[in-house]
Amino acid sequence: MALQQLPLRLRSLSSAIRHRAMPHLRLPTHRPASTVSETPALSSAGAAPPPPLPSSSPPTDPPSSSHDAPFPTASQIAAYDPVARARARKAQLPPSRYRFRPPRFDRGPLHPHRPPPASSPDSRLFYPGPFSLPRFAQTYTSTLRPDLMTLRYTHIPPATPRPATPQRLRAWDASSPYYANRPLRPPRGAPHLPLLAAPITYRNVPAVTRLTVSAVVREAADNSAYLHVAGMVLQAMTGTRAEVHFARKSQVAGRATFSQKAGKPIAVSVRVEGEAMWHLLGTLVEVVGPGIKEWRGMRGSSGDGAGNLGCGLSAEVVGAWPEVEVNYDRYPPKMIPGVDIIIHTTATNDRDARLLLSGTGLPFYGKHRN
Repeated sequence: MALQQLPLRLRSLSSAIRHRAMPHLRLPTHRPASTVSETPALSSAGAAPPPPLPSSSPPTDPPSSSHDAPFPTASQIAAYDPVARARARKAQLPPSRYRFRPPRFDRGPLHPHRPPPASSPDSRLFYPGPFSLPRFAQTYTSTLRPDLMTLRYTHIPPATPRPATPQRLRAWDASSPYYANRPLRPPRGAPHLPLLAAPITYRNVPAVTRLTVSAVVREAADNSAYLHVAGMVLQAMTGTRAEVHFARKSQVAGRATFSQKAGKPIAVSVRVEGEAMWHLLGTLVEVVGPGIKEWRGMRGSSGDGAGNLGCGLSAEVVGAWPEVEVNYDRYPPKMIPGVDIIIHTTATNDRDARLLLSGTGLPFYGKHRN
């Protein structure tokens, strides 16, 4: 494309680039027409010199960077007041106009607006911390996790075909014509199928995910002070405000162990995760448990079959909790409730969950149920 066909701005820019890149090809500056002699002199060859060019200044080079721009004057600086301009605006902007609101759902990698990762403070799933490094967390990372993988590891060579999964539901026999075309029967002893145990690798080593601490306060139906004391005890143990649960339906004391009315507060619970989870588990295993003379640990059949184990603590044991014992006078002794602690793990069966917790020093007694 010829230079004359380009716009004026592009022509001046290309001229500036050519002059900077190839200074030896730069043309001499033309003098004004008034400085040219009016009487042309003949050259040695006898030919007249070329006529003078019309009076026109060469194109100026654009500034090479923003630093070449002129600095604002003192009057412009004094007149710049964004606060006064915002106050003079008739309709004020909402406070959340420039605030980033992450979307609630992730609609896929092709969507223009996706939620940030959980490590970002703008994420809805952001959890601040860690602010400390609990000893139980260090023990799990450095000792328990490699040991569990070694004990439960099953080597499967690459390209090994997976065995076919057999039918887990029971079929009907052909002893009666009424059994024809019936759906398969559930397993014996349970209405639902248990979870399949995947082979343990470095990707799915069992780990503790959270603790649920709850207390059922039967006396709260008649006296709300019991509920307040239970909430204070759970908050002292876990460092988290307790959540109140209400009764769904009414029942009479004649048919049940205690009476309740629908809509009345009946229990409190706390969900503990992260650092507080490791601190709470360490206090249970290392401080409260050994301090009880006849404490045998956790029952071996206390699991739900999906890797979640639970234990109950009486009111005397809760009163010996370090955070409760240090301010024991604040709680009426007869109002301190018993507490249930449920340990949630990523294991798919109770055997792996017990293997994980036994490595932390938590004992088990009685018959073990896998």
